[in-house]
Amino acid sequence: MVLHKSLRLTSFWQLQTLGWVCFYVWTLLGSLPDLLRRSGALRENTLVVGLLFLGSCILHPVCRWLLRRYPSWIAFELRAFGASVTIGAAAAFVFELTLTGIHNINAVDLAINSANFPFLLFSWSSLYFSIKQWHTSSQERERLLRAEAEVREARLQALRYQLNPHFLFNSLNAVSTLVLDGDASAATKMLSQIGDFLRTSLNGQAALEAPLSQEMAFTEQYIAIEKTRLGERLQVDLTISPDTLDAMVPGMLLQPLVENAVRHGVASLAEGGKIAIESGLYEGRLRIVVSNSGRQGPGNQGEGENGIGKRNISERLQTLYGNDHQFLLEWPESGGCMVVVELPVRRLGPQEVSPC
Repeated sequence: MVLHKSLRLTSFWQLQTLGWVCFYVWTLLGSLPDLLRRSGALRENTLVVGLLFLGSCILHPVCRWLLRRYPSWIAFELRAFGASVTIGAAAAFVFELTLTGIHNINAVDLAINSANFPFLLFSWSSLYFSIKQWHTSSQERERLLRAEAEVREARLQALRYQLNPHFLFNSLNAVSTLVLDGDASAATKMLSQIGDFLRTSLNGQAALEAPLSQEMAFTEQYIAIEKTRLGERLQVDLTISPDTLDAMVPGMLLQPLVENAVRHGVASLAEGGKIAIESGLYEGRLRIVVSNSGRQGPGNQGEGENGIGKRNISERLQTLYGNDHQFLLEWPESGGCMVVVELPVRRLGPQEVSPC
């Protein structure tokens, strides 16, 4: 808080000094013929600007108090006008007194300056009000944007947390099946793989987006678990373009898609089947395809347990990218299901690389 006030004070005095220096230069340029003709013209102009600068410094705390007390434009301007007249008239009197002395004050010049000085100070107070209002509105917009971003992040995190118990339930159910089948070694191996998988999941929960290379490594851990359970019934084909590995994608994008492909396109068939994951750049956009072999027709492919898989991914993509994405499910004539995701290309920047 102290730092914020210090920065705000420094900013005001920088603008204050710069503004009056520019006004002084502008005044000298406008009075150039008079400066060349009269030797005292420079002193008079300097004194005018100096008194106005001093008057604005006196007016500053008054305006700051008025802005807190009377935030509406009309109420502020009426009271600022009164303060400007008082301070401006006093500055005009000091100006005449300095130039001519108490006994030689020119009433006409005093009257003219008593009108000019308050006008300039009132213009200064109006400018101060405008800048403060703009600054306040900017802060409010920033606060709203920050609040919206926090709500958006909380929603994305909640959607991601939704996947963890869903995955854990399915995985433990698979381990239970292996135990009931008497395959203790496979069950032990799978428990170890589940532990590694969950450790990776928990360590990476804070990231709303991750490079595709990280997502692939995470997904391959899941595939290893399913390979332990299904053995040769599960065939995997990976075609990942190297120029997509640093592209950012939503965290835990692939694993639910692969899980649905395995459950509905491979595990449900006695003969097993194949899943394929492809990535590439097409017309400047990232395209990811997850497909599986299987029977022809949609069936319940893509729905996941209680519809969590497809719905969760769809909501996260909409929250992250708005309408700038595609999420399609297709059922080729040859059978199986194909999920297509198209996203804008966002690269992993140097500032996003985690320190070693």
